Amino acid sequence: MLTALLLPAVMAVRESARRMECTSHLRQIGLGLHQYHETYACLPPAWLTDSRGKTAYGWAAALLPFVEQQATSVVIQRQVGLSDAANEQARSIVLPLLTCPSDVAPPVFELYEPGTLTPFLILPHASYLGVYGTSEADEIHPTPPGDGTFINGRPVRLSELTRGLSQVMIVGERSVSMFDTTWIGFDRRDEDAECRILGSALQQPNCQTCDECEFSSRHAGLSHFLFGDGHVRGLSNSIDQAVYQQMARRFE
Repeated sequence: MLTALLLPAVMAVRESARRMECTSHLRQIGLGLHQYHETYACLPPAWLTDSRGKTAYGWAAALLPFVEQQATSVVIQRQVGLSDAANEQARSIVLPLLTCPSDVAPPVFELYEPGTLTPFLILPHASYLGVYGTSEADEIHPTPPGDGTFINGRPVRLSELTRGLSQVMIVGERSVSMFDTTWIGFDRRDEDAECRILGSALQQPNCQTCDECEFSSRHAGLSHFLFGDGHVRGLSNSIDQAVYQQMARRFE
């Protein structure tokens, strides 16, 4: 009986610690993004496509030297595509900083040829996504620009967040229970390619009937988001849709 009484309390304490760690991860990502911006006068591009246009390296891959992950950064062979054999080691690296401790998941996941059970690539799991805005990054091709902070076509400057840095969310989390996410990039053979590294504010966090590009978490009742000024906020699953979408846009 004592165990039955204590177990919920112990689990609550553990989840509280995991939430604090998740928040800390996002704050570190925020510091890295601001350092990147100081160096290049912009945030990392949402992705950089390889010379053949077949694969792309994600924004988090560009951020690695600014979050004390230089050793991982040099493993990536950017002179070839992400799916090249030279990047097999890089495609297996799971980074604790880019993983929410509550989001228990296998270290890697497989991509399958559309409509088949034939795997063609393995990618490392991650939990954090750049905010693409209020439309889906993989909805049509060529991909539209997006109204968020990590968009198609060009990198964004912090000065473009005209609603104010404290009012615009730039990175959010997604649970593997919603959709497999990675930090390294994507392969265009994957029909959901861009959504592996980017998220969209469509209805509410943790919406069970929403598109796979939506944000989500395994924290009870909320998901964490990093805002442009570096602060982290948990947004309720029941947040008003209009407010939620407004926070995802970099402009009015």
